[in-house]
Amino acid sequence: MTIVTEIKAADDCELVITRLIDAPRELVYRCWTDAELMKKWFAPSPWTTPEAKLDVRAGGANRIVMRSPEDYPNLGVYLEVVPNEKLVFTDAFTGGWAPSDKPFMVVTITFEDVGAQTRYTARVRHWSVEDRDAHEKMGFHQGWGQCATQLERAARQL
Repeated sequence: MTIVTEIKAADDCELVITRLIDAPRELVYRCWTDAELMKKWFAPSPWTTPEAKLDVRAGGANRIVMRSPEDYPNLGVYLEVVPNEKLVFTDAFTGGWAPSDKPFMVVTITFEDVGAQTRYTARVRHWSVEDRDAHEKMGFHQGWGQCATQLERAARQL
């Protein structure tokens, strides 16, 4: 059984979602770090993820394209990678530490053991309150929540 809990943000620029996922954290982490697996769950359905290129290491770049039906490329750089525990990435930079046109967020994903399950937390810090408000109006909680359900499904199939 999946339990959804939202955590109060630490500051007014942050949005947070946490969920208990019925799969071991190694598998949940793998779904975040394997490009082929990411394509199965990353965008909230009916959107798709036709492309995912991941260089999962501090300083490594990523490119994840969401489609509905237009393409929405998401480019970023990993800031911290702790296998099976934590991923931190930002869209403030693209490959080669080139600054992005419009920095929007820094994302910290954590994976914690809770018995045979994983406490999955996505903490998204924005550059401004306005950016946070825009992300919330885009459907942050619903969209990231739906993706967490899809993530759980993908992890359980491994």
